[in-house]
Amino acid sequence: MFDSLSDRLGKALGDLRKRGRLDDEAISRAMREIRLALIDADVNLEVVSGFVERVRERALGADVLKSLTPGQQVVKVVHDELTDLMGEGAVELELGKRSVILLAGLQGSGKTTAAAKLALRFASEGRRPGLVAADLQRPAAADQLEQLGGQIDVPVFRTETADPVEASRSGLERAFAQGLDTVIIDTAGRLQVDDQLMEELERVVETTRPTSSLLVLDAMTGQQAAEVATVFQQRIAFDGVVLTKLDGDARGGAALSVKAVTGRPIMFISTGERLETLEVFHPERMASRILGMGDVLSLIERAEKAVSADEQTAMELRMRKGQFSFEDFLQAQRMLRRMGPLQGLLKMMPGMGQLSGIEVDESRLKRVEAIILSMTPRERMIPHLIDGHRRRRIAAGSGSSLQEVNQLLEARKMMEGMMKQMGKGKMPALPGLAELPGAAPMARRSATKKKKSKRRAGRR
Repeated sequence: MFDSLSDRLGKALGDLRKRGRLDDEAISRAMREIRLALIDADVNLEVVSGFVERVRERALGADVLKSLTPGQQVVKVVHDELTDLMGEGAVELELGKRSVILLAGLQGSGKTTAAAKLALRFASEGRRPGLVAADLQRPAAADQLEQLGGQIDVPVFRTETADPVEASRSGLERAFAQGLDTVIIDTAGRLQVDDQLMEELERVVETTRPTSSLLVLDAMTGQQAAEVATVFQQRIAFDGVVLTKLDGDARGGAALSVKAVTGRPIMFISTGERLETLEVFHPERMASRILGMGDVLSLIERAEKAVSADEQTAMELRMRKGQFSFEDFLQAQRMLRRMGPLQGLLKMMPGMGQLSGIEVDESRLKRVEAIILSMTPRERMIPHLIDGHRRRRIAAGSGSSLQEVNQLLEARKMMEGMMKQMGKGKMPALPGLAELPGAAPMARRSATKKKKSKRRAGRR
């Protein structure tokens, strides 16, 4: 979502990073670019003005101008202000022995899916969640909730009534009667805010007395999301925000505006269609992503969720022994895919977020999997058995070319070689370095130096 904003902020701050000294003109030019970048990202105008003014004031302070690296200090100032703009830190829901979570928002914001994602998250934390279908406005909303509940093995309570208050009350009573401890109420939305929606919500809130009320906002709506949040806040006083569709092409205005406008924190973000893609929102990590600094902590958390302890132990033992069969190759690839889209994972790595234009063709990963699955179990475990005849058979069985099979065999051999070096405590040389821009000239200069030294030795 933040790709465009990240690129523009990177360019605005890039010149400052290189400077040994800063002056008012350089800072003013950077602030102008930052302002334009935020406006283009559809951030609320008042929020933009306040943000730029705070950054300018701190950038012109003595602590920055007299530091050894003033450009880097300005980047830190921008990072700190971005973090403050989105919140002081991660805010978790406070859940008691019996908790009621009410979800509100406009139609199309993703409330029903968000309800199921929250239920799955609570279930993974050892709680016993249930879902109440109180969206009686959208056709088939209750059917959708029942389908999602079935996927995650969470009970859904629906009532054959046209009254959302009665549906909420009845569902809540039945859920607690079954011994559930966390009930999520999916309320109705409209295409736009209206009095009927708000009056209905107020009656549901008054009847169910939720432990927490969350507003579900679509990140695609930009700064309009902040305006919607303000209206909801005046009527139901929600506790936090669930921001959905961050995997889309939204420009980031909602995430950067809603906290500053309403004072309510973003608690969760939805980063994909799968029900597992709901994360606690960390403002400082998001600020790092926006500035191309990566997000190692979130990357580690995803890896821990995607890989079981037994898988980690087994893989670590084989790596220490320098073993890497095609079974290991296949397992590693599948674990990586469980962590989410590779494009998103790359941007969590420090420095990779600044490499704009990088595209990951995930269809090639499926082709690799097809090649490995066309091998026999013995071939996967003992790759050196694969001779020319077997290579042709594998290529035909997977619908690949012989060249693609050969490339995969070489890639596995290279990975095994690197792991053997790592097992001996050595840092392996990175493959493909000679093809990198600037690497070939360096290699030629090194070779030239060796030739000159030989000639000198011969003359001596």
